[in-house]
Amino acid sequence: MNSERIIRIMAGSFVLLSLLLGAPASPLYHSSYWLWFTAFVGLNLFQSGFTRFCPAELILWRLGVRKAGDRA
Repeated sequence: MNSERIIRIMAGSFVLLSLLLGAPASPLYHSSYWLWFTAFVGLNLFQSGFTRFCPAELILWRLGVRKAGDRA
Protein backbone atom coordinates (compact mmCIF):
# COMPACT_ATOMS: atom_id res chain seq x y z
CA MET A 1 0.00 0.00 0.00
CA ASN A 2 1.41 3.40 -0.92
CA SER A 3 1.45 6.62 1.10
CA GLU A 4 -1.36 8.26 -0.89
CA ARG A 5 -3.83 5.48 -0.07
CA ILE A 6 -2.80 5.45 3.60
CA ILE A 7 -3.32 9.23 3.82
CA ARG A 8 -6.82 8.93 2.34
CA ILE A 9 -7.72 6.12 4.75
CA MET A 10 -6.34 8.07 7.72
CA ALA A 11 -8.14 11.28 6.77
CA GLY A 12 -11.45 9.50 6.23
CA SER A 13 -11.10 7.65 9.51
CA PHE A 14 -10.26 10.83 11.42
CA VAL A 15 -13.24 12.67 9.94
CA LEU A 16 -15.67 9.85 10.72
CA LEU A 17 -14.33 9.37 14.23
CA SER A 18 -14.41 13.07 15.07
CA LEU A 19 -17.97 13.34 13.71
CA LEU A 20 -19.01 10.38 15.85
CA LEU A 21 -17.51 12.05 18.91
CA GLY A 22 -18.61 15.61 18.10
CA ALA A 23 -22.10 15.41 16.60
CA PRO A 24 -24.81 15.68 19.28
CA ALA A 25 -27.04 13.19 17.42
CA SER A 26 -24.34 10.49 17.57
CA PRO A 27 -24.62 7.68 20.13
CA LEU A 28 -20.89 8.15 20.85
CA TYR A 29 -21.19 11.91 21.46
CA HIS A 30 -18.54 13.27 23.79
CA SER A 31 -18.05 16.99 23.08
CA SER A 32 -18.78 19.42 20.26
CA TYR A 33 -15.11 20.44 20.36
CA TRP A 34 -14.31 17.31 18.34
CA LEU A 35 -15.76 19.12 15.32
CA TRP A 36 -12.68 21.37 15.38
CA PHE A 37 -10.62 18.29 14.59
CA THR A 38 -12.91 17.57 11.63
CA ALA A 39 -12.30 21.12 10.39
CA PHE A 40 -8.53 20.74 10.87
CA VAL A 41 -8.43 17.56 8.78
CA GLY A 42 -10.55 19.18 6.07
CA LEU A 43 -8.36 22.29 5.95
CA ASN A 44 -5.22 20.16 5.79
CA LEU A 45 -6.63 18.17 2.87
CA PHE A 46 -7.66 21.40 1.14
CA GLN A 47 -4.23 23.05 1.46
CA SER A 48 -2.38 19.88 0.47
CA GLY A 49 -4.42 19.76 -2.72
CA PHE A 50 -2.93 23.10 -3.72
CA THR A 51 0.54 22.94 -2.21
CA ARG A 52 1.21 19.17 -2.42
CA PHE A 53 2.58 19.39 1.15
CA CYS A 54 1.22 16.93 3.72
CA PRO A 55 2.95 16.43 7.09
CA ALA A 56 1.49 12.95 7.53
CA GLU A 57 2.91 11.89 4.18
CA LEU A 58 6.39 13.07 5.22
CA ILE A 59 6.11 10.97 8.38
CA LEU A 60 5.04 7.91 6.37
CA TRP A 61 7.96 8.34 3.97
CA ARG A 62 10.39 8.47 6.88
CA LEU A 63 8.83 5.28 8.23
CA GLY A 64 9.62 3.58 4.93
CA VAL A 65 6.21 3.61 3.23
CA ARG A 66 6.64 3.92 -0.53
CA LYS A 67 5.40 6.91 -2.50
CA ALA A 68 2.41 6.68 -4.85
CA GLY A 69 4.48 6.38 -8.06
CA ASP A 70 7.16 4.02 -6.72
CA ARG A 71 7.30 0.39 -7.80
CA ALA A 72 7.70 -2.36 -5.22
